[in-house]
Amino acid sequence: MDNSKILIYDGSFNGFLTSVFVAFEEKIQVVDIQRSSIQQNGLFSDSTIIFTHVEKAKRVWNGIDKKSHRALKNIYFAFMSESKNVELLLYRYIRKLFAKRFAIQSDYSDDIVLKIVQLAKSVGREKHRMEAFVRFQLTKDDIYFATIEPDFDVLPLISKHFRSRYADQHWLIYDVKRKYGIFYNLTGVEIVSLDLQGVFANSILRNDCFITEEYSYQELWANYFKSTNIRSRINPKLHAQHVPRRYWKYLSEKKQVV
Repeated sequence: MDNSKILIYDGSFNGFLTSVFVAFEEKIQVVDIQRSSIQQNGLFSDSTIIFTHVEKAKRVWNGIDKKSHRALKNIYFAFMSESKNVELLLYRYIRKLFAKRFAIQSDYSDDIVLKIVQLAKSVGREKHRMEAFVRFQLTKDDIYFATIEPDFDVLPLISKHFRSRYADQHWLIYDVKRKYGIFYNLTGVEIVSLDLQGVFANSILRNDCFITEEYSYQELWANYFKSTNIRSRINPKLHAQHVPRRYWKYLSEKKQVV
């Protein structure tokens, strides 16, 4: 009996891990794993909706961790890349991981392993950039607010960094591309969704949401940034490699009209 199926899940990482659990448990021949928001059924394959089950997801998570913590990190980071067909790629990677006695996470001769590692590294680079490039602005509600627009879904990955660095402040980092943010309330981080009328970039145009002094601080920082630059030593190409232009509209030292 043909047990080929497309698994449809809710888009969460726990939902994906639940899909992996179900596929193993029911010995499903997985044709694809798709998010419900972008579901595209195959012509000759049945689809099954997978309901997220935290305990099943934990069992897969712990099983992978026992095999290789490094592989676990690569899987999580690659998942956050939101790359097309990444779920099926990850599922095949996980099957290889459990099928082999030796560690596969360093076997770059394997196309699947190599692709997962490359995706994980790309997401890792974006994570570090966001940790460096986030610029907060103080709102009238005494919340430090920042907007970002990363290539990958890195908000869950940068949460720990900012919880540690700004543990005594209320802050909110909002991903304008994915329309959700993380809010720190001095005790923990929660996911929030906002109805933003515009992107709060660090522009020279003032916004009533922020305190007046905020713009004075930004001007001081921008002037300091300019004064410490040695014009004769500026290398625009190298600078753009380290600070890509797509981030400039969120950097107070790159103030511009937007």
